[in-house]
Amino acid sequence: MATKPPTGDPVQDAPQVEAAPHAAAGLPAVAHSLRIARQQMGVRRTAQTLLKVNQKDGFDCPGCAWPEGDKRHTAEFCENGAKAVAEEATLRRVTPGFFAAHPVAGLAERSGYWLGQQGRITQPVYLPEGADRYEAITWDRAFAIIAEELTALGSPDEALFYTSGRTSNEAAFLLQLFAREFGTNNLPDCSNMCHESSGSALTETIGIGKGSVSLEDLHQADLIIVAGQNPGTNHPRMLSALEKAKQSGAKIISVNPLPEAGMERFKNPQTPQGMIKGTPLNDLFLQIRIGGDQALFRLLNKLILATEGAVDTAFVAEHTHGYEQFAKAAEAADWDETLRATGLTRAEIEQALALVLASERTIVCWAMGLTQHKHSVPTIREVVNFLLLRGNIGRPGAGVCPVRGHSNVQGDRTMGIFERPAPAFLDALDKEFGITSPRHHGMDVVRSIQALRDGEAKVFFAMGGNFVAATPDTTVTEAAMRRARLTVHVSTKLNRSHAVTGARALILPTLGRTDKDVQASGKQFVTVEDSMGMVHASRGNLTPASPHLLSEPAIVARLARAVLGAGSRTPWETFERDYATIRDRISRVVPGFQDFNTRVAAHPGG
Repeated sequence: MATKPPTGDPVQDAPQVEAAPHAAAGLPAVAHSLRIARQQMGVRRTAQTLLKVNQKDGFDCPGCAWPEGDKRHTAEFCENGAKAVAEEATLRRVTPGFFAAHPVAGLAERSGYWLGQQGRITQPVYLPEGADRYEAITWDRAFAIIAEELTALGSPDEALFYTSGRTSNEAAFLLQLFAREFGTNNLPDCSNMCHESSGSALTETIGIGKGSVSLEDLHQADLIIVAGQNPGTNHPRMLSALEKAKQSGAKIISVNPLPEAGMERFKNPQTPQGMIKGTPLNDLFLQIRIGGDQALFRLLNKLILATEGAVDTAFVAEHTHGYEQFAKAAEAADWDETLRATGLTRAEIEQALALVLASERTIVCWAMGLTQHKHSVPTIREVVNFLLLRGNIGRPGAGVCPVRGHSNVQGDRTMGIFERPAPAFLDALDKEFGITSPRHHGMDVVRSIQALRDGEAKVFFAMGGNFVAATPDTTVTEAAMRRARLTVHVSTKLNRSHAVTGARALILPTLGRTDKDVQASGKQFVTVEDSMGMVHASRGNLTPASPHLLSEPAIVARLARAVLGAGSRTPWETFERDYATIRDRISRVVPGFQDFNTRVAAHPGG
């Protein structure tokens, strides 16, 4: 039955190894998606929920940040998305009785899979100091405990406010506002662990830390280079965009240490032809050595410079600076050194160059295969230079495409979740709310772990996510978390972080993307930003898993009232009642969000 979690607990670190497939998606993906959905939700709820995923009048899939076009398929989701939705819309429930039967030490011995499969958490729970298991608690008491710990700190900088990518724009804006009114810029987020290097390199080179392309640009490109990214595994809906590009005549180069089945052949489950035959996506697969991407793009830049007529000299003269210095460095690239660094052959690189020179519109897509290296920032700078040389930024069918993994990780950063905020943003925030934000830089993820380890930070508050499982050096991270005075997790379901606690711990259950959100002023919606900078509304359609759940904006608003008290002039209660009032303030603080409510109402789907 859908309400029954699995009885077994498979070991996550003992995978089954089988022969590598050479195609992805197709009928097996459909069958697996429906099987998981039925196990979690039952037949009727599966149809009710999946037909609303990524629709203009529905909710944004929590699975990834890939954008949707204006015309959407009835089934606008992938296998990953269907499973993510099913686990959130599940009929399984984690009640206070569950916590009474499972001490925290026992939960710590379970796998992340088992924890996540237990279902939605139905009430706030509290682990008192010295206790061995969580117990049910009221919301008022939960906020009082957090306020007690925060107000007892020697400095606001002893608190850490972490945000995961699934947090809405409205909740993220409120969280950063609360943290800064409280007095700290300690706002680590999951961007610190994925595309931080993209943001740094792109801000240095093109002036904005985001991608420059839209979904339509991919469809118009002559050449798409997918480097350090596994679309079929992590962003399956991207395969449909690549397929459409191929049908329009685009060539695709995949740069990856391992071949991926989805790039070899994509069996689109939305068409009969796709289900049966599929489309080969790769025109060239470059099986590069790990970390060799910078050397590859540096040599390609040298070869472009050496090819008569290959550089868009007018574009370079008008839109770039530092060309002579860059050209001198690129010309020093050595063939033998590059072949050793990349593991590629000369013929493969020359084949890639031929595709590059034949293309008038080139896009480079990348993910964490490029970003998670010590030399990731210079690698991405090299990619940008590669595109600038031939004028491939700022025109249709060309540009940079960092593909984000979490659903709203980019939106959270746009809303001010950043430990190193721009002075102009803080000035606007202070003017709007009459506060004085701290100007010194806060702590990112790594610095936060060090601060917990060294006793410099005492309260850890997480808006979603699974911090101890997502961060580097698990042993150090878990030991650091256990040194905190209080750990708080705003969550929909259980994960490893709930079993690795400070002296005291709280789990605050929240509404998910699939849930209806009704506040005092009526039904609400939230907004999210996709990987290509498009912002759109998200509206859940399911009755919440429990009457005891609060939305993320409501949790932040009530927390702020408990901690800041009557001394705060920020209208926290109004924000909780009506999210449109949050968007009004966002429109006056965040650049590019003028008339936010009007624009999102006119274009709810993005």
